[in-house]
Amino acid sequence: MALASLAALLPIAAAAVRTRARRAMASAAAAAAAAPARVGVVQMTSVGDVDANYATCSRLTKEAAAAGVKFLCFPEVFSFIGSKDGESVKLAEPLDGPIMQRYCSLAKESSMWLSLGGFQEKGPDDSHQHNTHVLIDDSGEVRSSYRKIHLFDVDVPGNMVYKESRFTTAGDTVVAVDSPFGRLGLTVCYDLRFPELYQILRFKHQAQVLLVPSAFTKVTGEAHWEILLRARAIETQCYVIAAAQAGKHNEKRESYGDSIIIDPWGTVIARLPDRLSTGFAVADIDLSKVEAVRTRMPIKEHRKFDSVWKPSSL
Repeated sequence: MALASLAALLPIAAAAVRTRARRAMASAAAAAAAAPARVGVVQMTSVGDVDANYATCSRLTKEAAAAGVKFLCFPEVFSFIGSKDGESVKLAEPLDGPIMQRYCSLAKESSMWLSLGGFQEKGPDDSHQHNTHVLIDDSGEVRSSYRKIHLFDVDVPGNMVYKESRFTTAGDTVVAVDSPFGRLGLTVCYDLRFPELYQILRFKHQAQVLLVPSAFTKVTGEAHWEILLRARAIETQCYVIAAAQAGKHNEKRESYGDSIIIDPWGTVIARLPDRLSTGFAVADIDLSKVEAVRTRMPIKEHRKFDSVWKPSSL
């Protein structure tokens, strides 16, 4: 009888152990999520040399790892900026190609998450690419990717005419993904001028941190860069991490720079002292601050247009 009773108790004991283990893992995950996470935002001047750009990215990643950074965000066109029309299309690769795999290895070696956007991903035909924001985790796996929706077809005042759609196919999918640093909303550069995308990321996809890798022109950056980023942070009550290209890439192209991190109240909490230098700035992401801001000013509950207002015509 004693042996039979013992045998009957064993499955119960095993189930109890499994339950305790699951609770312990859940508590550890919650504690990790609650703890501030150190993130970095890169500022660099990419050129028309894939190897030279990788060398810069690799150096900055290793320096950031030494500074305790767990998530490092690079700007748009981090891997290549050409000087001739269509040059980047010829270099475009799928996400499992050798260029991106090199960055996957870098993330794994550094035990660091990397935000890389936009990357020249091979497009639907030989004449087009996608401008793709790639998120790599600390094991070197591509965790998610977002193809830039809004393409930069603009006549910049006093500058030059840009026609991104000539060589780039736009994406059509909004992307948010869970991470150890909160729920991330992925965007790229010119997307910044379309607040509805960020509203969707916040209110439909529960984003807590918005990523805006960019290569703003000098003219548009001077006029609008910081004010647009702070507006997106304030109206969504999210952290914003905006990595920027900076300085002269070649005789035809110059970027504004000024990589910054902004908190959910709209305060700039990290930026490089020189908006044109190569380097990175560091800040701690504290998700409890996101919840505190949202609790004190519950704009999600106060929003009207999704639920009350109906379109009308005259």
